[in-house]
Amino acid sequence: MKVGAYLRPSGNRRGVHRHPRAMILVVVLVVISLLSLAALTFSQLMLAEREATELAGRRIQARALANSGIDYVRLLLAQDEISLMEMGGIYNNSLQLCGALVVDDTDTKKRGRFAVVAPNVENGYFSGIRYGLEDESTKLNLNYLAQKDSQDNSGRETLMLLSGMTEDIADAILDWIDADDTKREFGAELEDYSALVPAYAPKNGPLDSLDELLLVRGVTPWLLYGVDANRNTNADQSEPSGETLVNVDNSDGSLDRGWSAYLTVHSRETNTTAESKAKINLNQDNLETLHGELKEALTPEWATFIVGYRQNGPSTGQQGTTAVPTDNLDFSGSAKQKINSVLDLVGVSTQIKVQGQQNPTVLSPQFPEDSASMQEYLPTLLDAVAVTDAKTISGRININQASRTVLLAIPGMTEEIVEQIVGTRIEDPIEADESQSCPLWPLMQGLVDLQTMKSLEPYVCTGGSVYRAQVVGYFDGGGPFARVEVVIDATQSPAAVLSWKDMSHLGRGYPLEALGIK
Repeated sequence: MKVGAYLRPSGNRRGVHRHPRAMILVVVLVVISLLSLAALTFSQLMLAEREATELAGRRIQARALANSGIDYVRLLLAQDEISLMEMGGIYNNSLQLCGALVVDDTDTKKRGRFAVVAPNVENGYFSGIRYGLEDESTKLNLNYLAQKDSQDNSGRETLMLLSGMTEDIADAILDWIDADDTKREFGAELEDYSALVPAYAPKNGPLDSLDELLLVRGVTPWLLYGVDANRNTNADQSEPSGETLVNVDNSDGSLDRGWSAYLTVHSRETNTTAESKAKINLNQDNLETLHGELKEALTPEWATFIVGYRQNGPSTGQQGTTAVPTDNLDFSGSAKQKINSVLDLVGVSTQIKVQGQQNPTVLSPQFPEDSASMQEYLPTLLDAVAVTDAKTISGRININQASRTVLLAIPGMTEEIVEQIVGTRIEDPIEADESQSCPLWPLMQGLVDLQTMKSLEPYVCTGGSVYRAQVVGYFDGGGPFARVEVVIDATQSPAAVLSWKDMSHLGRGYPLEALGIK
């Protein structure tokens, strides 16, 4: 046998055998990798879910902080006048309403507060913010204006005082509110809105919210809210300049907030005394009852004079007596004279019937017209009496806090009178002179004469009972927040929330430093 024969490969030799354990190891590694990736994905998902849950929880907490602010405002409004003043009032009270601590914690991200913010008025123009409530009586009440328009057709003229207002829009607003389907000269009624896509009908009734105006023909968001897109009363860099917009006026140097700064649908005040008692209705039918109520609340002489005025009206050309009878009065005669204003009693004489006397007794004026005397008796008289027995009075303007634009809308008001009022008044009741709590103070201080004040008096007040405020709930360390706008009615007890609007989508609106952090 040849040696080379042993080196010849055999044709039947099998291929190299691979061990199965190597493949198993590879499979195990792949499975472990997949499981690890799944675990990582699951853990990341759970972390994201946890963060989302924490964020949602903090948002709920921020909403609760804002609601705490609302309830605290209602608590303030439940205080009597003296207690409220001692607490700092509701006009500008940084101690109570700026950075109020609700939840304390060493972690600033968990330390929760609220702030109550309102637009500030300086020299009759809007300027920055303050920490307090905005009196709705500083604005024109559209529902009251429409009601008054049905009597004297003054609605369009009043609305035309607003920047950007046109006759078409003014008439359309009044048509939207009035109950009939009769179109005004430039107005819009059912036929106009039926032609729109989608079609809808005018309300033909009182407005419940200013936002309803956006349904009125011609009213745009720019007109209603101005350039203040996030409604924080500040000109932010992200907001357009008023100069670039049509019918937006910032010429007075203040931020244009649109018509929303001047209009409301909620203003009203309680017809009560400083002690929260019902005022005496001077126009009640029973003169004997009227005399008894006036005698108890004021003086017997004033009671006699007022009843005599109701019976016989003013007397002229006769010298009256200063010795006013207070007993044995004859109440048999019906009341002939209606009192439209307490100022009807100023500077006039009258007559009173006394039992057993054939002729009535002429009484000298009990309410002199000189400024010094009026400062003494008018606050007392106006606090005790009214010309109606209505529990609330709607639509009157707070002359101590209203802007110039709204003041000029008062019937009988002139630019000269507005300048005198704005130059004399102090907006914050805490700092104001006590005499300015009486709505007749322009007369008492000699800014206007008696006849002018008579024309103004039915439309003015020095404070309403319905308030608007922005309440922001937030944390010292930033993060989630809640911002709501509320209208609160203090004509009832406890004060009720008339409207609640979530404004969080517009942003926090104010830096944390402005809201108050520590």
